[in-house]
Amino acid sequence: MQFSRLKRRTALHKGVIDIAPLVDVMFLLLIFFMLTSNFILQPGIKVRLPRAVTSEIIDSENLVVSVTSQDLLYLNYKPIQIGVLGDLLEKAARDNSSVLIKADAGASLGRIVEIWDLCRHLGIRKVNIATNQPGGAY
Repeated sequence: MQFSRLKRRTALHKGVIDIAPLVDVMFLLLIFFMLTSNFILQPGIKVRLPRAVTSEIIDSENLVVSVTSQDLLYLNYKPIQIGVLGDLLEKAARDNSSVLIKADAGASLGRIVEIWDLCRHLGIRKVNIATNQPGGAY
């Protein structure tokens, strides 16, 4: 009998949850993450590839040698000098890697031939030149 009296005295009150503090906290977290995040831009090399009708898509992993219109050299998107390039390509020849030459349409043919000849001299047999399909974007 004593339990029945306890039940009568106990009443459930529905609580009201105020969401304004929750919205404030979420807003502050949003501001915090926006201010502390880094926006990393991927650096790139501006190379306008020549167009070719007979180009093919290459699936294999390559060493990428880029030549800009000012004849500056980049290996895997990092600036490099021709002497250092020879040493790194010699290492690639031992690993039987392939090389992709991404030369700007305004780059000198002499620089491209120099890189191609260096690859052949070091024994790299898989040398490709990057091109765009006709009608493709630069």
